[in-house]
Amino acid sequence: MDVRRRIPGTDRVLGDPAVAAAVRRLGRDPVKTIVHSAQERARLGELAPEAVVDAVLAALPPVPGSLRRVRNASGVLLHTNLGRAALSEAAVEAIGAAAGTTDVELDLETGRRGPRGRSTVDALVSAVPAAEAAHVVNNGAAALALVATALAAGKEIVLARGEMVEIGDGFRIPELLASTGARLREVGTTNRVRPADYAEAIGPETGFVLKVHPSNFRITGFTSSVPVSALRSLPVPVVADIGSGLLRPHPQLPTEPDAQTALAEGADLVTASGDKLLGGPQAGLLLGTDELVHRLRRHPLARALRVDKLTLAALEATVQGPPTPTARALERSEQDLLARAEALAARLREHGVPAGARASTATVGGGGAPGVDLPSAAVVLPEHYAKTLRTGPDPVLGRIERGECLLDLRALEPDEDEALHAAVLEAHRCG
Repeated sequence: MDVRRRIPGTDRVLGDPAVAAAVRRLGRDPVKTIVHSAQERARLGELAPEAVVDAVLAALPPVPGSLRRVRNASGVLLHTNLGRAALSEAAVEAIGAAAGTTDVELDLETGRRGPRGRSTVDALVSAVPAAEAAHVVNNGAAALALVATALAAGKEIVLARGEMVEIGDGFRIPELLASTGARLREVGTTNRVRPADYAEAIGPETGFVLKVHPSNFRITGFTSSVPVSALRSLPVPVVADIGSGLLRPHPQLPTEPDAQTALAEGADLVTASGDKLLGGPQAGLLLGTDELVHRLRRHPLARALRVDKLTLAALEATVQGPPTPTARALERSEQDLLARAEALAARLREHGVPAGARASTATVGGGGAPGVDLPSAAVVLPEHYAKTLRTGPDPVLGRIERGECLLDLRALEPDEDEALHAAVLEAHRCG
């Protein structure tokens, strides 16, 4: 008898209780594609006909969609390629609550339309007392684009030459600003700018003065810059793009700008990202005076840049909830991290894994706190483990340093150590 006649048909496989449950969870088409693949393997003799169902179940993805969780052992807290900040448990719970129909733009008392995302805005203003009002758009670049369009389209934006920066993936702040129809008026030199340079550039065509946080680099040596406090007397709005999203000063990052300080020192408007040091979802934050925020909120472009209910829910929970994973990572002590690394390495050596532990250095990443080193600790493995861990069933992203694979623990929660241990053992078995 031809063995191919024993291969179960598609409907029969899809009717298996375990496969049917997967269809309800993942959708019919993705599961059907996996069924066809297993059937083809059986036709080629790579798989016994009786093993088709088991092969299908083994090949099913753990969750709907193609994105996979990756454990961040890179030593970069806000890794852009990993989606930057991991959301807090409170934010994840808030997203779940907001996933259905919600009162995002409904006043339940009157039954009429209400202000969109009011509770999120209130949370931001409460967290930054120097802000009279706040608005949220879909990312930091969108926040700056809205400001430039609403306040300076057809006019000039005055900014220091040394702050005309490029950030990730070739994205350049000057090009974004120019795309809005604004003209750039550069002042100072690459390394030095003075208050008089700004004052002399102000004229009838000035839309606003912009201060840009350098984000991912520092200029040292013969330099001078102008703080927001020295610009507050200028007869035009002062906008501070602080970038990384700190709402208030942080003791671990004393030189990182924050929204409360910038506004208290005289900025009329602050723009920042929500998915960096704030530790929330991707969003662009605008905080400042009532008059300016109202102008931005009512501008036609604001509609195209508005965020959805899930972002509003996660952002509110981030701002007023418990410490985020990013905040917890910043607070971890070098001693605790080294103790964790040594314990993991010792357990791995018991299974024949050539593991060691040593002090390492982590960074904030995501354009935050350039030049700031965070003392950390790492499990040290041979270099070839890096790819096996990255492509394993529970992916782990480490970093290669001097021919070794380092698994830095600062961005990982202590309760992830067991999963990290299991992932390394699996990599050892497969390697």
